[in-house]
Amino acid sequence: MRLAPVVLLLLPAMVGCAVGPSTRAAQPPAPALSARDAGAASSPSRAFLDSLTRAREAEQPDTAASLLRPAPVALDSAGDLAWLGILKDSQLVTLVRTAVANNRDVRTATARVREYRAQLGVARADLFPQVDLNFSASTNKVAIGGFAPMQYDAVRITSDLQWELDFWGRIRRQTEAAAFDWRAQEQDRRATVLSLVSDVATAYLELLEIDQNLTTSQQTLESRQATLQLARKRFEQGVISDLDVSQFESAVAAPAAQVAEFTRQRIEKENLLSVLIGSPPRSIARGGRLAAAVSAVAVPDSLPAALIVRRPDVLRAQHDWQAATARVGAAVADRLPTFFVTAEYGTDRPDFHQLFGSSAEIYSVEGGVSVPLFHGGKLLNRERAARARADQAKSQYEQTVLTALREASDALAGVRLNRDQIAAQQTEVRALRRAYDVAQRRYQRGISSYLDVLDVQRSLFDAELSLTQRERQYLAATVQLYKALGGGWTG
Repeated sequence: MRLAPVVLLLLPAMVGCAVGPSTRAAQPPAPALSARDAGAASSPSRAFLDSLTRAREAEQPDTAASLLRPAPVALDSAGDLAWLGILKDSQLVTLVRTAVANNRDVRTATARVREYRAQLGVARADLFPQVDLNFSASTNKVAIGGFAPMQYDAVRITSDLQWELDFWGRIRRQTEAAAFDWRAQEQDRRATVLSLVSDVATAYLELLEIDQNLTTSQQTLESRQATLQLARKRFEQGVISDLDVSQFESAVAAPAAQVAEFTRQRIEKENLLSVLIGSPPRSIARGGRLAAAVSAVAVPDSLPAALIVRRPDVLRAQHDWQAATARVGAAVADRLPTFFVTAEYGTDRPDFHQLFGSSAEIYSVEGGVSVPLFHGGKLLNRERAARARADQAKSQYEQTVLTALREASDALAGVRLNRDQIAAQQTEVRALRRAYDVAQRRYQRGISSYLDVLDVQRSLFDAELSLTQRERQYLAATVQLYKALGGGWTG
């Protein structure tokens, strides 16, 4: 075929320059972050809190070890879900995997990724020649001048080729932009999964907190009911007055009300978790207790920059910037001459007889150039608009990085300060338990009134609920840190 030499001569045009700014310039290095302690390490309060933790470790080494010696951060290459292993709760891992598999938002995000992957294929197809096969059969009758009308039949089979030579890189820039759009959608999918994992883990930890509060309330209720029975016997014996009995009865009401309240909260939290994992409301199995998770967690005090730059929102902003930069190059190329090749090859006969013979061969080859001369400033303003969008995307990327740094710093501070609060709260609970034992013995010996016992018991009840809350907040802070770092870490 005589078309081949022409195409071979024009192939060098395909390796022409790609105009416009390079997208490599839109790949900023990781921000320079210095690891810092979330607390004031040299302050007197820090020394005191550390001493409390050391004392706690001396009494219960397994419980306090992770609070005293936080692990440094390292990049977790095993995937986002692997992070959940630090909580040592297999049921939570099962819930998260179920949620990721069944959640409709995740499915929607995954389908959107497939859509943009296909759009990339559409953009890339313009790099190649477009070839069509055509067939036509016709009956014609024409008159030319004063001659008698002439009737004839025609049967034609042709193959048409159209090819824009990407000399200035316009199509390559559009393909680059489509590739970055696809990668941005993948980061959106990661962000959806990340938020879902965080929501499930947070709700599960809140459910464990409610369970612990319910247990504490039930134990307190049972203790006060036993004390009430004892008080009634002592009243019958004339040892105490009816005023004391009334005070004992009122002391029973508070934990009873808390039992009802925590039971309601547990049902609502189980319903919420059921929806998150994509199932109707049902009971949720538990895999452990808050205290066990607290003792298992080892969280970091330092922040490598590599963890920030892999956040889905940071990567999404970076890909948006790169896509906008690539479209600047496409807009620049639109203002330059366009080179193209068109060709047609086939056969044409009055009938099917000898349709594929050499005498029926027809072909045409055309190479051309289209030079934009005047468009009323449209092409120039398209380029200006593309550059403005690239500047917007760059600023948005920088703002996203700053927001990521703030969120990560907040999360690190939350982890450290909640760890300190747990140490202080554990000390308070231990002291109140000893005080309660002493008050009980003094009351049984008649040395003090039951008001002393009741006051200590109320303080202990509140302190135990506060300790459970601090433990849940500490674990929730680790979940927020996981989300702020864009995934997990390894110690």
